[in-house]
Amino acid sequence: MTASTDTDAPSLSRTLQGITCVLAGMVLFVGQDVLMKGMLTHYPVWMLIFSRSIVALMTLLPLVLWLGAPHRILTPLWPWYLARAMLFASGFAMFYAAFPFMGLAEVTTLFFAAPLMTATLAALFLQEKVGAHRIAALLVGFAGVVIAMNPTGGNFGWISVLPLFCALTYAISQIIVRKIGEQDTSLVIGLYTISFSGFVIVPMGFVVTQMIVVSPELNHLRMSWPVPNVKGIAMLALLGAIGTVAYTLVSRAYQIASASVIAPFDYSYLPLAAILAYLLWGEIPPHTTFIGMVLIIVSGMYTAYRELRVNRSADDNPPTAQTVFTPGAPSVVLADALDAEAMELDEFDKKLP
Repeated sequence: MTASTDTDAPSLSRTLQGITCVLAGMVLFVGQDVLMKGMLTHYPVWMLIFSRSIVALMTLLPLVLWLGAPHRILTPLWPWYLARAMLFASGFAMFYAAFPFMGLAEVTTLFFAAPLMTATLAALFLQEKVGAHRIAALLVGFAGVVIAMNPTGGNFGWISVLPLFCALTYAISQIIVRKIGEQDTSLVIGLYTISFSGFVIVPMGFVVTQMIVVSPELNHLRMSWPVPNVKGIAMLALLGAIGTVAYTLVSRAYQIASASVIAPFDYSYLPLAAILAYLLWGEIPPHTTFIGMVLIIVSGMYTAYRELRVNRSADDNPPTAQTVFTPGAPSVVLADALDAEAMELDEFDKKLP
């Protein structure tokens, strides 16, 4: 990304700002999912995803209009964004549907198979080069996923597969964004993805409830939406606001600092989620989850380390795996085309007193 210095590398201060932003974003994303888990006892998952999208729309739309170019509201890529929104909505509906049955650390650990799946799909369908080191890291990461799932354990069931399906839909959406990401900014992509997902989740929820029997244990999948009171409206607004602010912070982090430096800090989400789940609900994940979590984190951090070691030319596109993988967040594209956006932000910063 373009920095405020004469060198191509981001300055130390901007790197520290980026790390601070991504860590703050991870804390907020954990808070969002903790809030989501608690609110599922009162509201169905469809209603929560829809409400969160409305709040994000009310926040991001004015922001995009205010910033102006290179952001744009009217884009010919909207069919692609609609496809991404359907993947995003269906995937995270499955992700949140697992919350009442699994611990937060267990669900999120399995979701972090997404960057592993994305790197694999990118190698298969985008012909991205994957060297021996990245292949070894991917194998270690997938081993961590299998261990975390513990398919031979007594608690393994169809619920355990839902976070993996979410990871797969997320990975497919990354392949889509890799094809189109250089034509729109991250804010525009986020605006369309979040907004469309809020509207497609309604018919999606209706179809699901026609296909399954909504038993008491699946009450969080019901289609009947309760009318929230004043406190409920405030909580729904808070849910959307936390997610939107977190997305903006992480977007900013990847715009002002090197992706290879920032990416490992995405994994701070996992221990934060485990600690908070223990403090709030006394959840103690099985040892297989901890082992899998460690292997997945090691795999991701080693991949980022290799990216720091590899000497990429200015014309090289960053690998698809270099995107934000956080539950409930649309991906932030790390393409060179976003340099224009970063330059505008630099100019804006210089105008500030």
